[in-house]
Amino acid sequence: MKKFYETYKDNEIVTPLVTQISWTNHLLIMSGCKTDEEREFYIRLCIKENYSKRQLERQLDSGYYERYMLSKEILLPESVKKLGENPFLDSYVMEFLDLPNEFHENDLRKALIRNMKDFILELGKDFTFIDEEYKVQVGGDDFRIDLLFYHRGLQCLVAIELKIGKFKPEYISKF
Repeated sequence: MKKFYETYKDNEIVTPLVTQISWTNHLLIMSGCKTDEEREFYIRLCIKENYSKRQLERQLDSGYYERYMLSKEILLPESVKKLGENPFLDSYVMEFLDLPNEFHENDLRKALIRNMKDFILELGKDFTFIDEEYKVQVGGDDFRIDLLFYHRGLQCLVAIELKIGKFKPEYISKF
């Protein structure tokens, strides 16, 4: 209790927010965060995403705050900037897939489908899954999108093309 008081007593921004998350989540945030900014970030994230203890632990353990701060450097279209936050991270932690060291894109896709709830939690709750191997026709040619989502905040479709290995510039122009 004393640590809780000392942590939040002088923080005028966070003080009104502290009643909106569970005591357990506060304990995790106080023990897992180094700065006031990081604590505020996780409190706001818990409120926005309605995180359980397990979900918050996972985000703290995976360094979500650091990954989010790094992804803010990405250049975004003006329409996305108006939303106030970047819905995409530079990297995602997919430890819940339990894939072996060597696997194929198809194995990755199947593992993501089997673990869709955890995958959407990693992406963010604004993502809604539409379909896998979604067929599209472009200029008379048929293509398949590995995973297709709808983002409620952006109000647009998000196509995910799965690739194994190091990024190559030609991946950008696949479609």
